[in-house]
Amino acid sequence: MNPSSTEIVADFKSFFRVYKDGHVERYVEADFVPPSEDPETGVISKDVKIPPENDVIVRLYLPKNTNKKLPLLIYIHGGGFCIESALSSWYHPYLNRLVAEANVIALSIEYRLAPEFPIPICYDDCWSVFKWLENGKDSEPWLRDHADFSRTFMAGDRAGANISHEMMVRASNESNCGFEKTGMNLEGVVLIHPFFGDDFFNDLWLYLGKESNIGLDDPRLNPTLHPGILSKIVCKKILICTAEIDKVRHCGWSYYEAIKNSGWGGEVEIVEAEGEDHVFHLVNPGCDKADILMKKMASFFN
Repeated sequence: MNPSSTEIVADFKSFFRVYKDGHVERYVEADFVPPSEDPETGVISKDVKIPPENDVIVRLYLPKNTNKKLPLLIYIHGGGFCIESALSSWYHPYLNRLVAEANVIALSIEYRLAPEFPIPICYDDCWSVFKWLENGKDSEPWLRDHADFSRTFMAGDRAGANISHEMMVRASNESNCGFEKTGMNLEGVVLIHPFFGDDFFNDLWLYLGKESNIGLDDPRLNPTLHPGILSKIVCKKILICTAEIDKVRHCGWSYYEAIKNSGWGGEVEIVEAEGEDHVFHLVNPGCDKADILMKKMASFFN
């Protein structure tokens, strides 16, 4: 056996380890759930590849009630930038239920994962979906026929909440994205158990961004250090969701305070699930607190 295939050169517990020969082993590999017609909710889904980008896939969700134009929800999954999938048994059932509860059309982004695709690729992959929507949204029948782009929302959990913040920042730069010229309007964003600057993740962040020499003061990791950027984000309202015993709970609260004090002119609200831990709504989607959170999000989108 080649010693380089067994020698570990980087190990991030619960995420992945890297061997000397370059191969990556994740502690938990995401499974794949195909698109379907969900018998419980009646929501139907399909996968669409975003041309001509680098194998970026979106999974579209269409609820039963489509006799009128519905809000569009863009969802970005979490997993520390390096695990999980929009197409997994965690996220696919959750999006089915959320789409049915909120009566929205959803678009869930399957971006490429680090460390094979280091930061900032995850951000650029998600941004490519926004650019596709900006320039070619009428090419996809489900979106053309059923989505009300004047009521576009975004949501993400963990690293997906972090990426969602960065999408707001990019959308606020008119030279990057003229949403107002295409009828798209980012009404609001939900950040669930967001991952921002935190000692627990700092080493992981530096490793995933080492090829681009990305530091700990980067505004994508630590937006609270950059109030001038926060004051210009483009959406009208933000909902931040935290959990009482989550070890990254303070990230959400720090972001909330920074937004309030930045001079941003929108509405910001924070809600906390008492007695709950990190991503409890995915781990135990049938619990009462998960149901309360889903109903809160549905209200926010409508």
